[in-house]
Amino acid sequence: MRLAILGGGGFRVPLVHSALLADRAEGRVTEVALHDTDPHRAAAIARVLAEQAQRAAEADPTAPPAPRLTVTGDLDTALRGAHFVFSAIRVGGLAGRAADERVALAEGVLGQETVGAGGIAYGLRTLPVTDRIARRVAEIAPDAWFINFTNPAGLVTEAMSRHLGDRVIGICDSPVGLGRRVARALGATGRSAVEVDYVGLNHLGWLRGLRIDGKDELPRLFTSTALLESFEEGRLFGADWLRALGAVPNEYLHYYYFNREAVRAYQAAPLTRGAFLDEQQSRFYARVADPGVPALRAWDEVRAEREATYMSESREAAGAGERDEASLTESGGYEKVALALMRAIARDERATLVLNVRNRGALPGLDADAVVETPCRVDAHGAHPLPGGPLPAHAAGLVTSVKAVEREVMAAADSGSRATAVKAFALHPLVDSVSVARRLVDGYVAAHPGLGYLT
Repeated sequence: MRLAILGGGGFRVPLVHSALLADRAEGRVTEVALHDTDPHRAAAIARVLAEQAQRAAEADPTAPPAPRLTVTGDLDTALRGAHFVFSAIRVGGLAGRAADERVALAEGVLGQETVGAGGIAYGLRTLPVTDRIARRVAEIAPDAWFINFTNPAGLVTEAMSRHLGDRVIGICDSPVGLGRRVARALGATGRSAVEVDYVGLNHLGWLRGLRIDGKDELPRLFTSTALLESFEEGRLFGADWLRALGAVPNEYLHYYYFNREAVRAYQAAPLTRGAFLDEQQSRFYARVADPGVPALRAWDEVRAEREATYMSESREAAGAGERDEASLTESGGYEKVALALMRAIARDERATLVLNVRNRGALPGLDADAVVETPCRVDAHGAHPLPGGPLPAHAAGLVTSVKAVEREVMAAADSGSRATAVKAFALHPLVDSVSVARRLVDGYVAAHPGLGYLT
């Protein structure tokens, strides 16, 4: 089975490769094509993967051979013959993310990668590129399943679904991480059967039920401050606020519920998150260009620092402290979600996963084609959203508003209309003025040559 990875020179690609190395079942991926527009980054990651495969073989000589690896800068070559396509591209690179943050913060609004002004800017840069990719996939590999991790994941997935239908599925590791942390706080073990009731949009969802061995234990969570403060989201949002909501929000909702604090923390930080990662990863890629440097060891060191500093500004603003050890060391991030999804489809091994798919009635209040993040039953025919109850009014209003913004971003990317782009910014709950929206568009067009299509 052939897997094409778009953005194959991306820093987190070794996580996907590691998951593939651990998969020993029949019908596993036997060939991986790395596609990247930057040959130097692709070569660096290829070195990491080669050392990773060697380490796995030395640890278990009886394991199946590592997937055969090819590297190409040609999209059509990567796609041809692919059974699955995994996308983790970053249009504009981390320097583009850092610029998104700077422009927003200069206007006093949030510039986070997927939330608010930064997410809109990233979407406007990304959609023209992913639209071309979707068209090529439909032409060259129409039977392939497209797994999207490119941010803003829900927005990109919905835009690509216009060409790929239900064969494009978005993934995110936030819901599975949240469910795991809450289940652990409630005493679930590896032998427990855990089901999560989680729904919303990507980076805008709520855990509103968690069944352990058939019983919803989430109400018990709200009776104990000690339990609520034993996991990251509890410390981030505070026990009183979680009780008031009667649900546990995705960590990204901190940017909505504590927006002023988050913006101040970002403004006070020596570097924005994008600038920090840009510097960190630039050093990494430069370092592993030296063939004498152990690439896998260098990657492991940088990854550990990256994970430890994840959402550090929000944790600082909330007084939540450092990330707990379990969150830093446990496996089961987006690469595990991707592998579980591929397994379920390729082998018809039915699974229930939280995914980004077209709504189809799962979330009342949104139309059938709106991509939502919700539990899905997955089998050989793809991902099927499970029906869920309506969100409370406060959450439904937020979801509806942000979905309307996503639709305006899609319309602006399709038409090249600057006025529609202004509308997208102005309608977002975290942008507080039409005048600010106009200045944001001006600032982003000046910062990104790729946005010159907005007229």
